[in-house]
Amino acid sequence: MTESFLHYVWQHQLLSGGLTTTDGQPVVVLRAGDLNHDAGPDFFNARLRIGEMEWAGNIEVHVRTSDWKLHRHTQDAAYNNIILHVVYEHDCDIVLQNGEAPLTLELKPWLHPSLIANYDSLMAPTTGSDIPCRHRLGDVPSFVVNSNLERLVVERIEAKSETVRRMLGESHGGWEDTCYWLMARYFGGKVNALAFELLAKATDQRLLARWKDNPQRTEALLMGQAGLLDGFFADDYPRQLQADYVALKTGAGLKPMDGYLWKFHRLRPSNFPTIRISQFARLVSESSNLFSTLLELTDVKQIERLFNQQAADYWKNHYQFDRVAAKSMVKRVGRMQADLLIINAWVPLLFVYGCEHGSQAHKDQAVGLLSQLPPEDNAIIRVWRQAGIEPTNAAESQALLHLYNNYCQNRRCLDCRIGFHILKRV
Repeated sequence: MTESFLHYVWQHQLLSGGLTTTDGQPVVVLRAGDLNHDAGPDFFNARLRIGEMEWAGNIEVHVRTSDWKLHRHTQDAAYNNIILHVVYEHDCDIVLQNGEAPLTLELKPWLHPSLIANYDSLMAPTTGSDIPCRHRLGDVPSFVVNSNLERLVVERIEAKSETVRRMLGESHGGWEDTCYWLMARYFGGKVNALAFELLAKATDQRLLARWKDNPQRTEALLMGQAGLLDGFFADDYPRQLQADYVALKTGAGLKPMDGYLWKFHRLRPSNFPTIRISQFARLVSESSNLFSTLLELTDVKQIERLFNQQAADYWKNHYQFDRVAAKSMVKRVGRMQADLLIINAWVPLLFVYGCEHGSQAHKDQAVGLLSQLPPEDNAIIRVWRQAGIEPTNAAESQALLHLYNNYCQNRRCLDCRIGFHILKRV
């Protein structure tokens, strides 16, 4: 038995029968009160009818009455005005700081056994990748699951928006710079996200815009700023990039990054930073005002086409400078990577733009883009599929990822609508 469970029971009044205090007075709950997450009594502004008298005030909740003494509430004046002490088990008498005994309600007789059994089943240990309610999901109506996912997809976007807001602050409210930095970060994937963000911040997009009609010079600027054009090269293409960068660097006073910041180890060759930088250079060349360009696109297919850039021809048979690949192939971003850019970068940015400008239409558009994309396929989504929940689009798969990572893994079943439905079944 935990206080958090008792808070939940009291907040939602998951009690059976007519309540009475330990001295036999009937209790009618007119208002359970507002749960307090800070110091002081657990519930504020409750309204109760106890006996013939109506009370308004605060309520304190404990597992046992003796916890009052254990938590030293007798010495705290903040607890002098409670109107009821709610406990799971009444094991002793207590007094307030003024010497008066508070009215006490023992919950143990009023908790249905199945309620406790349901809670125990949700809190029972599981394997690291399992879902606490896996074996109870069949009892949950689809409308409960769907309404929960609709809420969680927005929560997921809001969580992703933290990176957007950080960048927006660093750019002093510049949407174009924020978009440029954010896209660069997610072009880098998980491994090279920070390095790509540093590259974008070290290479002013207004400088790149001067060469938007010359993709090779754009790539030379980015490769040089990435610290990947140092040393001697045998192939003509990297030597040309190197020469272009030296000329551009001298005129603009540029300072390159340290090349060692880039990670190649354990990456698929198609995700090597050399390939991604070349593709990103093509994206920047095509849309010098990337944010304004994206803002005009409402169809997900148009955005996918914009993101699906091809690396320079040199990279057809190379993954690194001066190293010929065994197989020649066009290195495009691809639909899957383009969709990840939409999910992780553009959707949160568009959502924050809607928030900052009071535009519900842009916020709805951000969620709508996720609904147009296919669901993701990863280890967590496969766990949900095994449990019987099949996402039909990226909005649902994003919601399921958020549910798993932020609720299931942290046993926050009491904060989940699915958990609430399972818990209250008696």
